[in-house]
This record gives sequence, structure tokens and C-alpha cells, in this order.
Amino acid sequence: MDKSQSIGLLLKDLSQLYAARFEQHARTLSLTLMHCKVLVHLERDEGVSQARLADLVSVDAMTIVRLIDRMEQAHLVERRADPGDRRTRRLFLTARARPILEQVWRLAAQVRAEMFSGVPRAQREIFLRVLETAHHNLSNIDPKAN
Repeated sequence: MDKSQSIGLLLKDLSQLYAARFEQHARTLSLTLMHCKVLVHLERDEGVSQARLADLVSVDAMTIVRLIDRMEQAHLVERRADPGDRRTRRLFLTARARPILEQVWRLAAQVRAEMFSGVPRAQREIFLRVLETAHHNLSNIDPKAN
């Protein structure tokens, strides 16, 4: 089989291996991968609604509610009323979450270093540019177009 024919399988396998390795490291902080995803998305988009956050981390509404409940009890996030819509709650990081986020970013760097061990910097940069371009290409295809 031509290697290019198995790119989807390789990308999926790499993604799963990367996530599993990250999760293994995250357990040292008593966090799950999903906790880390929530923290990172809130760092990028504080004030996001629970519904939007569920979309960003690819979970259903009930799962995000339970996850945010636990993270709120741990004083990592807080819900605030949306001044424009009484039904919507906006999510924000707490001061306690900031140092944990720094640790999450260190873990991410550690897993990247493990993944790219033995790969020269120039090849890493090319790999990342290719992935970004491929991501851009597929993200910008109109799903209604054939």
C-alpha cells in the first residue's frame, strides 16, 4: 500500500497516541485531558457560553455541565450570568486556574518533545506547516459543495 493512502489512519493513530500520552502526564496533576481542554479553551475565549464550550471540546451538553460543575467545585472556573440573556451562563477562569494552566502548557511541551524526539527542527517546522495547510484546506471546503 502506498503510504499516502494510509494518511488518515496514521493521523488518527498519532492523535490517539498523543492524547493518551498527554492524559498520562495530566494525571500527575489530577487532571483529565478534558479538564485541560476546557482550561485551554477558556484561556483563549473567556466568557464563552457552556453550549459553545461543549462544541469546542466536542462533547454533548450534559457532559459539559457535569464537567463544569466539578471544575467550579474545584474553584477552577466560574459561571457568570450573561447580561444580555438570562438563560445563558458565561464561563471564566479563576485565579486558581492560572498556575494550573502553566503546568498544562508545560505538559504539552513535554509531550511534543517526546513525539518529535529525533526529528530535526527544520523537519518539524515543515511538518507543522503542512498540517496547518491541510487543516486550512479541509476547514474551508463548503460541505454543500460536491
